[in-house]
Amino acid sequence: MSDPLVLIPARLAATRLPNKPLADIAGEPMIVHVWRRAVEAGIGPVAVATDAPEIAEAVTRAGGRAVMTRADHPSGSDRIFEAVEKLDPEGRHDVVVNVQGDLPTVDPAAIATSISPLSDSQVNLATLVAVIAREEEKTNPNVVKMVGTPVSPGRFRALYFTRATAPYGDGPLYHHIGLYAYRRTALRRFVGLQPSPLEQREKLEQLRALEAGMRIDAVVVDDVPLGVDTPHDLERAREIIAARRTA
Repeated sequence: MSDPLVLIPARLAATRLPNKPLADIAGEPMIVHVWRRAVEAGIGPVAVATDAPEIAEAVTRAGGRAVMTRADHPSGSDRIFEAVEKLDPEGRHDVVVNVQGDLPTVDPAAIATSISPLSDSQVNLATLVAVIAREEEKTNPNVVKMVGTPVSPGRFRALYFTRATAPYGDGPLYHHIGLYAYRRTALRRFVGLQPSPLEQREKLEQLRALEAGMRIDAVVVDDVPLGVDTPHDLERAREIIAARRTA
């Protein structure tokens, strides 16, 4: 690892919360809050990858960098691959961190932690997990679980990701956080693969990498950042950020 690049994919075409990257939180668009958290992580340059001029304008107005991408990408991974190829055609950045654009409360330290497994040359992708504390989340299919084997304290080699309650038996369950650090070579390979059978069945993109034999390691962090998908989530995000500013 020599030079990570942090990319935040963002688009306006969300069905449950239209135009959510531009939703106001404490006087700034949500995408600007995510950009600020990524900058605070301090691991490398940060840019927002988008197909919407409105998002690009909001980011640049705040002092950030945006790169325009095609509108027809099937996933955020495809969008950040186009963005990194545009921003860094020479290949200087060997690690690409994908931070979702709907995580305005994400901890910058968690973003920084995500790249640590890539110090192991056997690891292709790295991600984050947190222990599930709430009983109802253990059976909630919207809470994705990581099934893994420990490789060191606080770190797992991921064996599977599922919406089911797994693994069976006594012990903690781990909530997968959709933030990824890719080796540049792994990202290039990943976006060149066809969607895989388990990916399509579980509707979990990361299974494509596992089915192709790529290694994903996961680091345990303390909290799951709030993902904003609904008006209720947006209100919670506003409350959290307002509380932080008055603390």
